[in-house]
Amino acid sequence: MNPFKHAVLSGQRLLGTWMMTSSDTVAEAMATVGFDFLVLDQEHVAVDTLDAIRIDRAIRSISATTTPLYRLAGNDVVLIKRALDGGATSLMIPFINTPEEAQKAVESAYYPPYGKRGFAAMHRASGWGGNAQFVQEARDELCLILQLETPEAIASIDAINEVDGITGFFIGPGDLSSAMGHPGNPSHPEVQAMIKRGLEACQRLGKPCGIVGGNPDLVNKYQQMGFNFVALASDMSFMLARAKEQLAAIRGENLTLRGGEVY
Repeated sequence: MNPFKHAVLSGQRLLGTWMMTSSDTVAEAMATVGFDFLVLDQEHVAVDTLDAIRIDRAIRSISATTTPLYRLAGNDVVLIKRALDGGATSLMIPFINTPEEAQKAVESAYYPPYGKRGFAAMHRASGWGGNAQFVQEARDELCLILQLETPEAIASIDAINEVDGITGFFIGPGDLSSAMGHPGNPSHPEVQAMIKRGLEACQRLGKPCGIVGGNPDLVNKYQQMGFNFVALASDMSFMLARAKEQLAAIRGENLTLRGGEVY
């Protein structure tokens, strides 16, 4: 069973963080903290398929309740196939703007007759061929999250949602702010209004919706708005913030804050 999928579909509020260090050791340590999910970033971090499997193993070895959520490098049939054959059960596909792009992601992620995923019997996800129920479980337990990162994507959400096989959506505030002419400023009122519009559309369509916030205040705001799953900052930002806090305390310096987060 995929606990992350069942939790978001049941309306639970889940909290996670982003994994930017590409370290299986850091991932293992973060899995002890109590997060519901850890986003395994392969889009902006140099993490390949083997790295992802190592990080996945590290997380699952220490926690049965923390889900590795793979954010792939792109909407690519080979990347999706390799992640799934490697053991991923929850995928996040970036930069989906149209129903056609959503259809491509779904077809890549599901076996026929629901999709066009290539079949191999002997891989990590099938228990090296030992799980006779693997094909059915691959359909029932896969969590497929599509990222909406432009105003065009949010405007097209009704049409995108008509594609069968989508578990939920994730609004990417960083790319959305850039697409709206406010790069690096997701707190801009226009961006926040677009985020609210996307969330309300997901709620109207009955689809779980996620987002990321850089600090506890912003995460609390997103949870109160009704987001189903929210990521708080990242492993790298936690490490740097703590290091800067300790160093500033020793030197008697004031910390520089940006958006409520220590940088």
